[in-house]
Amino acid sequence: MTASIIDGKAIAAELRGKVTEAVHRLLRDRGFVPGIAVVLVGQNPASEVYVRNKSKAVTEAGMRPFDRHLPESVNEAELLDLIAQLNADPAVHGILVQLPLPKQIDSQKIIAAIDPDKDIDGFHPMNAGRLASGLPGLVPCTPLGCIILAKKVHASLTGLEAVVIGRSNIVGKPVAQLLLAENATVTVAHSKTRDLPAVCRRADLLVAAIGRAEMVRGDWIKPGATVIDVGINRVAGQGGKTRIVGDVAAEVAQAAGALTPVPGGVGPMTIACLLANTLRAACMQRGLPAPNIGS
Repeated sequence: MTASIIDGKAIAAELRGKVTEAVHRLLRDRGFVPGIAVVLVGQNPASEVYVRNKSKAVTEAGMRPFDRHLPESVNEAELLDLIAQLNADPAVHGILVQLPLPKQIDSQKIIAAIDPDKDIDGFHPMNAGRLASGLPGLVPCTPLGCIILAKKVHASLTGLEAVVIGRSNIVGKPVAQLLLAENATVTVAHSKTRDLPAVCRRADLLVAAIGRAEMVRGDWIKPGATVIDVGINRVAGQGGKTRIVGDVAAEVAQAAGALTPVPGGVGPMTIACLLANTLRAACMQRGLPAPNIGS
């Protein structure tokens, strides 16, 4: 048996298309366009590429970009002042501060300064609390993408045995909360878990979000399980070329029933869900019902 590949690019393109249609309807029927501010500090090459891709996706969806690029030397007070301006700007419906930030800036303080209703990354403590409490709010984009991908394989996640490897605030914890909301039975595994392979073998649905290249092996997988690989790791390949691999080894494809590839799986969903969050935030701020875009 070889796993069927869950095509994140195609699923993300479908979601982005629905967002674009909804944005055009808002302009036609309500006379406004969702606006998103992406704040980049410094010149981290990976962050610059990521922000450039986000800005392109924003424009293609018909939204208004309000990008801000600040120097590496910016101090915390100046960044907080910019956040306050964006919070107060009615044309800006979503705010995203690209991480990591320079060492002189407290990332948690910056995240907490963003208006929770404009926090399209879903990292604000209030949105984390809403998610944990089962209340409506903005949800982190990568975990949301994981759930959408899993539901392309399983019409319902109710009753599935789900194992999440990783307990970060960005992926592990929120994806576990989202799985609970879908009525899955959830185990969160991590670096201190005893006999991790045995825990993983129980999973009907395995989410690997540990940031360790090809750590999950084929004999960790329950035959036919769905595997969502969140990892993006750069490793040296033949001839010194860098290649990108996930947290899941290639041999997993021989045991799993369905598997997300790296690249082309979870990655494209993150930006698509960012656009969906911005659309949702814009409607919420205007007192409009959230559009039904299947996210």
